[in-house]
Amino acid sequence: MTHSKPLFVEIVSLLTITSTLVFTATSVTGCAGREVVRDSQDPSIDAHAMSTGLDKDDIKRTLEKMLNDLRVSPVMKKWQEGRGETVVAIAPFQNDTSEHIDSQLGWMLDVTENWLVRSNVVTVASRERQKEVFETVESSKHPIFDPRKIPQYGKMLNAQYFITGKVKAADERGEDTRRVQYVVTMQVIDVETSAIKWSQQSELTKMVR
Repeated sequence: MTHSKPLFVEIVSLLTITSTLVFTATSVTGCAGREVVRDSQDPSIDAHAMSTGLDKDDIKRTLEKMLNDLRVSPVMKKWQEGRGETVVAIAPFQNDTSEHIDSQLGWMLDVTENWLVRSNVVTVASRERQKEVFETVESSKHPIFDPRKIPQYGKMLNAQYFITGKVKAADERGEDTRRVQYVVTMQVIDVETSAIKWSQQSELTKMVR
């Protein structure tokens, strides 16, 4: 089954809902005397970068490129032939940078999961169940996802595929400047063979000057 509306519209909607909830929660603690503005009142508040971290625009552009590519990939066509019986698990996205972007990567994970569920093409493994499996395999209450153990994870989850993601960055500093160049990678891994069935990258740069 295909989407009833363009993918980027769904991504924007999901990101807007999430960012509004985060903004509402944090604005309560703002300093007295300062104006609190919603994006619906002033859309320009989302237009400018505030730091070298990842923001809503960065996430939107990154996922728009990668998920649109996944949508027309051979592995997606194979999933469509499975009529929803193929089970896909989504692994935690790995932060291989010095930036504090774990919450943003969690945001990307949420949007990817929601997009996949709404596609009605596959069955998405519950993240609560995934956590239990990771704890069992790693013998830890705070397990770290190990890509080398995807076959073990997949067998316990009855999943045929894993979607994994990671972010790397090159961090450069000048006398009065700083530039962070990100490379975001998303892949689909065949649980049985560990073969990479699909891979896409997105690049973006943030700079303080």
